[in-house]
Amino acid sequence: MILAIDVGGTKMAAGLVAPDGAVITSRRAATPQNADAETLWRTLTTLIDPLSARAEGVGVGCGGPMTWPDGEVSPLNIPGWRGFPLRARLAGRFPGLPVRLHNDAICLAIAEHWQGAGRGSADMLGMVVSTGVGGGLILGGRLVNGGTGNAGHIGHVVVEPDGGPRCGCGGHGCLEAVARGPALTTWALTHGWTPSAGPEPLAASEGGAASEGGAAYREDRAVTGRALAADARAGDPVAVLAMRRAGRALGIAIASATHLCDLDLVTIGGGLSQAGDPLFGPLEEALRDHARMGFARRVKVVPAALGQEAGLVGAAALLLAGGAYWPSTRD
Repeated sequence: MILAIDVGGTKMAAGLVAPDGAVITSRRAATPQNADAETLWRTLTTLIDPLSARAEGVGVGCGGPMTWPDGEVSPLNIPGWRGFPLRARLAGRFPGLPVRLHNDAICLAIAEHWQGAGRGSADMLGMVVSTGVGGGLILGGRLVNGGTGNAGHIGHVVVEPDGGPRCGCGGHGCLEAVARGPALTTWALTHGWTPSAGPEPLAASEGGAASEGGAAYREDRAVTGRALAADARAGDPVAVLAMRRAGRALGIAIASATHLCDLDLVTIGGGLSQAGDPLFGPLEEALRDHARMGFARRVKVVPAALGQEAGLVGAAALLLAGGAYWPSTRD
């Protein structure tokens, strides 16, 4: 049984994952905003402690960048951790157990390749579009790490080089600066979007705050990327334009990645992956406009299949299917 941990800018999750990739149990907590390093660490340990007794190994996905495989993390969307020795701190908490840590977007890609929409694909890019935009690259059926473990980081491919928005990485016009959820909602609000009122029901698999009657509702619906996507599906003109902006940026970036890596599949997960045609329609249009080489036209883009648990499944796969996703020389 693997203790799997998924650390992102919005939430932290932990769960126990069986050898077949099934998530046996899971827990979630909001990532403290503007918190210092030790407050973030305490939040994580409080989350994982009830699951620790059954752990036979620890797999972690965390926002990057990071030093890999040492696991010192500096997530762009978690400013309280800069050079934080997350892998070492977990190894100290779980003496004698293997601890493996990788970028959270890479773990999502691993999950989709191992158990999700990418099963059977030898050459794919798994993407996440949420608080940030990231990716993981599978070529020849194996994860490509790169020299520092950051290969596949498509969120910092430049899609608007002239006058594009400033990115958290310090550059301008990155895909993440255009298409991540908070950037999209900010753009929409400044262009006159008035969010629909009222709470939005959660899917059964998503988890959330329970009402008195037991139904779960998403908190702060009015300013979320999911709410923007829902309004786009309902025909709100500004929301439609915002989704079109994100879709076009994604299509341009995917075309570039496909030409570079000869991909046959791209999976897209994260909150915005559920936007449907308002996002995927403009994405396909931009992709086909830019992917003109014959070999690139075969690429397919599909929503990720594993939903909320994908990060945990991918983190566990670092140990459960390590032959494809973790080089033995890096332990």
